[in-house]
Parts: sequence; structure tokens; C-alpha cells
Amino acid sequence: MMVGMQTALDNVVALLDLEAVEVNIFRGRSPDDDRQRIFGGQVAGQALVAAARTVERGSVHSLHAYFLRAGDPKAPVLYDVDRIRDGRSFTTRRVVAIQHGRAIFQLAASFHVAEDGYEHADPMPEVPDPESLQPRTKRIQAADPARARPDRMQALDIRYVTTSPLDRSGPLPPRQMVWMRANGTLGDDPVLHACLLTYASDMTLLDTALAPHGTSAANPRVMLASLDHAMWFHGPFRADEWLLYDQHTPAAGGARGLATGRVFTRDGRLAASVVQEGLIRRIE
Repeated sequence: MMVGMQTALDNVVALLDLEAVEVNIFRGRSPDDDRQRIFGGQVAGQALVAAARTVERGSVHSLHAYFLRAGDPKAPVLYDVDRIRDGRSFTTRRVVAIQHGRAIFQLAASFHVAEDGYEHADPMPEVPDPESLQPRTKRIQAADPARARPDRMQALDIRYVTTSPLDRSGPLPPRQMVWMRANGTLGDDPVLHACLLTYASDMTLLDTALAPHGTSAANPRVMLASLDHAMWFHGPFRADEWLLYDQHTPAAGGARGLATGRVFTRDGRLAASVVQEGLIRRIE
């Protein structure tokens, strides 16, 4: 692992370390990487951090979010947390992200105190080991060095099990699988691992909806934007260890696409489920 990769990861972790401005209000910043809008996973991860900072008991088990407006990467984001409910088993928070006086994102998150109960889970698909696959950043750097520079690319090691979007030349099955992990070492705080997975879960999911059409997010004639995002956390995991992200697109239409994801630990445990709908607009 290159030292630069750990630095990139540390920079992303620093983005998630919000400034407390007032009771229930936090401020987040964006990296200086010349994006036209804030990366959706960043806002979702920061909003989850804001929610978790107001919770004393339990860990996040679900979140539901809507992307309302494009975020301005040149301006800070204020996260206003509403303490909806503090119960004995469940705690609920609502977070609104605000820029220039307007809401750009909202999130509802639920936290649960651990309990015993019935257990079952889907089995992990049989796939090649991540060590046998090429890191995505190497492919991107060879094709377009500028795209591989930002911290969000360097901070995560993503390796395609299925055909890389860079290699799409025709319609493919409605499925995409990647191995992913933080490109470095994280601390032991489970909130940080959940927030980093939330951040990472937005990086490849919507692009899955383009696989059946033989194109990708790199196509300049296609506009992609996240509309909503939901996650359920089923058990403990570490974001700095290999996770298999098994993604599927059941439908697309009306300039929108739907994609689902299952996140497995390397030993085969189902750690999280993800669903996202996004704008997929053809630019004529």
C-alpha cells in the first residue's frame, strides 16, 4: 500500500469529522477537487455522522435519504439534527443538510440497541479473490490520470469482479460486483466504519443501471444523479477489510434507474443492504 493511499483515506475521514457549531448543528466541508457538485456519498456520510453525534445508545441499523439539490463544493454544508425519538431500544434522528439557506439533502436514521433474535441471511456469491483483480484506480489512471487524483478515488480500493465500466462495449447482464475496502487503516469506532461504507456505497451503485445498455457514467452523453438512497446494516463489519458489493438493477425507465446492493464480509456474512434510485438522463 502506498503512503499516499493512507493520506487520501485520512483526508476522507477528516471530511467526516464535522465541526459542532451549536447544539444539534454541525458544519461539514468539501475537498478542493474542482467538482461541479458535491459527491452524494460525502453528504450522506456526513449526515450520518451528524446524526450519530447526538445518539448515546445503540448503533445505526437503517437510513433513508433524499438528494434534493446539487451541493456546492465551494461552500460549507450545515447539518441540522432533529432528535425525533429517544426510546429504550430505538433512537430516531432526522438530518437536513443546508447550503445558501436551502435544503440540499435530508436523512432519517434509526439506531438500535443490540438484541438477540432469529437469524438468517443470503449466502455470498462465489467470486474470485480480490488479490487476483486489478485496482480500479490503475485502470482509471491509465485512461484519464486526472480522474484518479481525487481523495475519493485514492481512499478506496475498488476491484471489479464483473466487467469494468471502462470495458463496456455492449449490453451486459443487469448485475455488477466489486470488492472494496478503505485504502489504509481505520480506528475501531463502528460509527466511522458505517459512515465510510455509506460514503462508498454511492460510488458504483447507480452505474449498475447502465450495464444493460452497454454504457457507463463515463459517457459524456449520459447524466447521472442520485435521487434517494437507503441502507440497512445487518451486523458488524470493518470498512478497512475486504467487502463484496453485489449490485443488481431490476428496472430503469422514465429517465430513472433503480439499483440494489448487498454487502458481504470476506468470510461470507451479509453486512448491509442498499437501494438507490437515480436520474439517468440522455443528453441529446
